[in-house]
Amino acid sequence: MSLSLAFSTARSSLMATATQIEASTRNVGNAGDPNSSRKIAVTTTMGSGGAYVVQISRASDTALYTRMVSATSDTARAQAMQGGLDQLQSLVGDPTSAQSAAALLGTFTSSLSNYRNSPEEGSVGTALVVAAKNLTSALNSAAAGVNTVRQDADEAMAESVTRVNDLLRQFGEQNEAVVRGTNSGADVTDALDKRDAILSQLSEEMGISTVTRPGNDMVIYTDSGATLFETTARTVTFQPTSNYSAGVTGKSVYVDGVAVAGPDATMTLKSGNLAGLAELRDQTSLTYQNQIDEIARALVGSFMESDPTGTLPDAQGLFTATNLSDPGAAARLTVNAAVDPSQGGSATLIRDGGINGTAYVQNAEGGESYSGWLASLSTNLSAGRTFSTAGGIPTSATLADYSTSSVGWLSGQRQSWTTEATSQSSLLAHASTALSNATGINLDDEYVYQLELEKTYQASSKLLSIVNQLYDTLLEITR
Repeated sequence: MSLSLAFSTARSSLMATATQIEASTRNVGNAGDPNSSRKIAVTTTMGSGGAYVVQISRASDTALYTRMVSATSDTARAQAMQGGLDQLQSLVGDPTSAQSAAALLGTFTSSLSNYRNSPEEGSVGTALVVAAKNLTSALNSAAAGVNTVRQDADEAMAESVTRVNDLLRQFGEQNEAVVRGTNSGADVTDALDKRDAILSQLSEEMGISTVTRPGNDMVIYTDSGATLFETTARTVTFQPTSNYSAGVTGKSVYVDGVAVAGPDATMTLKSGNLAGLAELRDQTSLTYQNQIDEIARALVGSFMESDPTGTLPDAQGLFTATNLSDPGAAARLTVNAAVDPSQGGSATLIRDGGINGTAYVQNAEGGESYSGWLASLSTNLSAGRTFSTAGGIPTSATLADYSTSSVGWLSGQRQSWTTEATSQSSLLAHASTALSNATGINLDDEYVYQLELEKTYQASSKLLSIVNQLYDTLLEITR
């Protein structure tokens, strides 16, 4: 080997090793950043025996990254549902407590039985009214809780859409940097890391899929196929609803004019925070509202007053609610003021009839021991009936059984989504750990690698020194 070739080989090796050391130093500096991947100075050998750095690349695993993004979206959807159901239960109350609607219905039924057995006892009648008011209050509170959960979900959807638009803006900046750097041959590994980090955050809000085009240009789609980003970010829009009550329908989320979440969705999101919030707002909460509305309608129906002569239409009695067939019956349910002593009414009207006037009086003789009408009311209350299919639970049942099914449904939904959230969180943790192991920075490994590079650097420096000495000797000889 000539001295010039030896010098060129040692010099190229020295420069390549220096670049490798610089890349490793970057890794050490970024070790605390979970979004940073390991940078690698890729080298190759020249025909003359030297080495040079081809490019700076990064450790990556597309399959693991895709799995992690998918798990992030699934976890966010499950957590949104779990959080909403936890909130609903906290507002409605523990379904197994004595203050739940089902438990208070049982208390009310017992009070009605007591009054039927002791119709002459005015205090027993008053206790029945108190039990009715407690039951009504529980249903009113449950209805208010549903509206609160829907309102909070709607507000969270608005916040999510704002975040999505901001993330798409940031993604556009990083994608442009990646494409520009790729085309010019610059090191784009940091920009790629930042772009991936933004994608990960975006996947929390909605399920996504991506396609990488020539030049490292990336296109983003929702998991339902709507385009979120292609060269430029698409606009995501949502109009919040200021006040929720029964019957109010929330607005949809649109991506570039295409509805992806909400009642008008044609390309419905399958995962992500937005998918969970929309399902909570428009489906789960409304199903529970339908259940408590059915309970309210059954209570009103069970205590309707009838005209003994059969000439007048039945009229609402102990329980009343305006627009009974419309959504929100549970919110409008009240105890008739005519039977409430605290409002100047008399509980004996429950026993005798006549809440709606003398034409509806059943106890025409005014006997204090009369219990015939109370017995009829008890029979009505315990009778089997048909409920709306909108409640999502068995439609043929007694009111007591239907109320119990409603309790079981809410508890079951909450338990199911809690289990789902736990399961998806575990999958996300495993996917994130696997990705980190494959592409992340391990300080111990990095320090060992740097020691090897330092030895290589020293060897190349030693070779340069020897070549320099040989050149000096050769010059001395030629003088």
